[in-house]
Amino acid sequence: MTDPTIGHLRVNGATLHYEVRGHGPLLLLIPGGTGGAASFDGIADDLAAEYTVATYDPRGMSGSSLDDPEAEQRVAQHADDAFRILHLLSPGEPARVFGSSSGAITALHLLTAHPERVERLVAHEPPIVEVLPDAAEHRALIARVQATFRAQGLMPAMAVFAAGLQKDGDTTEPKAEIKLPPQAEARAEQTMANLPYFVGRIVPSFMSYTPDIHRLEALSDRLVLACGQDSRGELPYRPAALLTERLGTELLHFPGGHTGLTTHPAEFGELLRKALRA
Repeated sequence: MTDPTIGHLRVNGATLHYEVRGHGPLLLLIPGGTGGAASFDGIADDLAAEYTVATYDPRGMSGSSLDDPEAEQRVAQHADDAFRILHLLSPGEPARVFGSSSGAITALHLLTAHPERVERLVAHEPPIVEVLPDAAEHRALIARVQATFRAQGLMPAMAVFAAGLQKDGDTTEPKAEIKLPPQAEARAEQTMANLPYFVGRIVPSFMSYTPDIHRLEALSDRLVLACGQDSRGELPYRPAALLTERLGTELLHFPGGHTGLTTHPAEFGELLRKALRA
């Protein structure tokens, strides 16, 4: 693995840790969930053969510190952080962007707010549940997660959250254990350290976000919505599938499920490379 060039960017209310590899046109990778820049270690080097690959820790995660640790988190602010990284690293040219999960929500807002800076966006399973016909049920789920988090703590809240993401009628039988790459296992400690912030600040804000669908319709020629082939029927799959119908585009399927980037890095990276070229 190539050691990236590491930098820090001062933005409104935070200092962002970012990493850059490779040469060529800029590709910005926006992590989701509790992942930071390190969540792309499995694909960044291969992509860096063709692109200048930049990724970062979202504000409040891992190496990106908040001025006020109690500050409310907003999708628009996170998208502005991504915009400022683009402006720093590619001030005169639009860039390619990939975002996954909550990072895909950030990326969608970036596209609608600054379309001149985004040449092509691949958005993998953005949980924009407000576009769903049963959005009220998912608002209730998020409220239950927050109430459980306050009353019982992190792990009970995560259990409520995980149950709500399952397929309708899914049994809770354990799935076959997937052996994670060593890099992903090494990140487990940092992932756990980011979980309270993710559950308490990111989940309620990001999953109540409503995208500007009319703007996305106008920009659909540069937007690729994607899901995991093993995610069909699960909550993070459904918004992207519905949105592709609304936009008249095709849904791209990546290997694995919601965390296919971690479980199938080689195949995931190769398909992403093709999607960015098309």
